[in-house]
Amino acid sequence: MEWMILPFRRYADFGGRSRRREFWMFQLLNLIVGAVLIGPFMVDVVTAAVQNPDDEEAMARALLEGGSVLSMAGLAVYGIFVLAALIPSIAVTVRRLHDRDMSGWWYLGLTLASLIPLVGGLASIALLVLLVLPGTDGANRFGPDPKNPFGEDLFA
Repeated sequence: MEWMILPFRRYADFGGRSRRREFWMFQLLNLIVGAVLIGPFMVDVVTAAVQNPDDEEAMARALLEGGSVLSMAGLAVYGIFVLAALIPSIAVTVRRLHDRDMSGWWYLGLTLASLIPLVGGLASIALLVLLVLPGTDGANRFGPDPKNPFGEDLFA
């Protein structure tokens, strides 16, 4: 749980480095919160679609109207969570790229490239690969190694 909320503690800290564990546990937290808060809405929409499989207008109305008050409240809370988690999400991604000894501007470039048709898929895959790869060993230009903050120069 500590790793999941660490990006919220370092809310707008774009300096330093972040381990893979910090990044992926934060992504897991986002997935869990999304599933819990959007789940009731999706159940209501799917139920409406199953009850009227041939009536496209009824399915569209079910999607627009949502469903129960609980599912609509879940969507509203999820929207607030997304807004609250936007800056920490960008910051932890930039720090993750710093762990690879890459500038955070790569994130902006790959994000903009992902908006271009045909190139977007490759840019998204490239960003995913960069986020999965391990960080550089030892200190780099963005700070000490988060796995071993004392580093190899402890006794130097």
